[in-house]
Amino acid sequence: MNPLDNILTADQVLLDLDASSKKRVFEQAGMLFEGRLGMARTQIFDSLFAREKLGSTGLGQGIAIPHGRIKGLKQAAGALIRLANPIPFDSPDGRPVTLLFVLLVPEQATEEHLQILSELAQRFSDRAFREALLAAPDVATVLALFKKS
Repeated sequence: MNPLDNILTADQVLLDLDASSKKRVFEQAGMLFEGRLGMARTQIFDSLFAREKLGSTGLGQGIAIPHGRIKGLKQAAGALIRLANPIPFDSPDGRPVTLLFVLLVPEQATEEHLQILSELAQRFSDRAFREALLAAPDVATVLALFKKS
């Protein structure tokens, strides 16, 4: 089974978001998940920001996978955010980020967390996949790209 199944839904895809910094992206992610998961946006923001302080979650090639553990979360949740304009993210290659997959996992989800991160890193290492996400005209196209194995 694909570890990304059931993590990304249409209401968790933001295309061409206008955000000027990591902080603004994390705030938007907090608002997005607050409505979807019924959790405080500040809890989500704080978790993402705390993880980022440990080291950048930028992978390079314009991609980042910010992630955090959330107390009280029952199952992993994700959001794909495509930015209108790239932002600095302290990525290893120094390139700004345009595509982010924000991942939230339950506080104790170690194996699942690692499987999801591994799958995401593998997908995003594929240039054709990255380019297709950047060119996707709508949410349905993005979801279809993630459903492909």
